[in-house]
Amino acid sequence: MKETHTEAEHLAMDKAHQSWIEAAFESALWSTRFFVLLAVIFSMIGGIALFIVASVDVWHVVVSVFHNYFGGAHPANFHEKIVAELIGAVDLYLIAIVLFIFGFGLYELFISKIDVAERSAASKILEIHSLDELKDKLAKVIIMVLIVGFFKRAMHTTYGGALDMLMLAGAILFLALAFYFMHKGDSH
Repeated sequence: MKETHTEAEHLAMDKAHQSWIEAAFESALWSTRFFVLLAVIFSMIGGIALFIVASVDVWHVVVSVFHNYFGGAHPANFHEKIVAELIGAVDLYLIAIVLFIFGFGLYELFISKIDVAERSAASKILEIHSLDELKDKLAKVIIMVLIVGFFKRAMHTTYGGALDMLMLAGAILFLALAFYFMHKGDSH
């Protein structure tokens, strides 16, 4: 006996077949979000590496200070040298924070909320709800990195006259204004 299907039955079978293909494709497509874990993992590894490097740099400064002050040696420009090294360490710490915020943000946006963080009474700085919020937090820390980098370079620059000092003052004014406007929209 030959089976005959009405046109409505053919459409229902096509739709069921299409739904299965569509569901399989969408499931595979949705699963590709787990590739974001590569960026999350390597951001965390990079951040940890920078924290270690910056901490070793600070340790070297502390050892140098003890050696020079308690050892009786007072090399020329020692203060400028240790300040520059400490500023370099702060710069590395800030870049490490950028990597951490980036990693946490990607994880929360693409994978899942971090349950431990939600239960914690700790700061909500790493809590990310949207891509715009992630970009905003990253931008603020990157601007701080740029300010610290400017400060580090300004320390090593030789100033030849009043115009150079005026340019330095103008640059500091513009940085202060940028910092002011960066925080003007904050609620706290």
